[in-house]
Amino acid sequence: MSAVPSDRVATPVQRLSEQALRRIDREIAKYPPERRQSAVLAALAIAQDEIGWLPTSTMEEVAEYLRMAPVAVYEVATFYHMFNLAPVGRHKITVCTNLPCALSGANVAARHLQEKLGIGFGQTTADGRFTLAEGECMGACGDAPVLLVNNKRMCSFMDASRIDELLRSLDGEKGT
Repeated sequence: MSAVPSDRVATPVQRLSEQALRRIDREIAKYPPERRQSAVLAALAIAQDEIGWLPTSTMEEVAEYLRMAPVAVYEVATFYHMFNLAPVGRHKITVCTNLPCALSGANVAARHLQEKLGIGFGQTTADGRFTLAEGECMGACGDAPVLLVNNKRMCSFMDASRIDELLRSLDGEKGT
């Protein structure tokens, strides 16, 4: 997604909590007052952690809070693949398909995931548990192929059996 997103479904505007704003304030404090916009990546990550994705209204709230133009926040959010511009499943699995991973079996791993989940890249399972995404280099070429779960957990050397084990473990998690 490279264009400015439009909220596809009517969702109630969810404002960031006081706790999230305090976390953003801690990030802003790392920069000189005139450079508060430098906290935009951290602010978007905090907002996404709280809401699960970045609706336009949330990006606009971040822009207002950081005193920057909304388009500048949209530019950041649409540039980085870690940001979800539409709702995603409880578990977002990103497969690195950059050349080193591809040469080490990432395409095979991706096909296995697609078959197991019954979805393609950019799709979410009907039950809302899994979203599958294609990603660029994750900086772990020596561990290829690699997957990233919910932008937080790196999984290395992912062959079919390890993928099956990962899916079983994620299936067993409650409320994450």
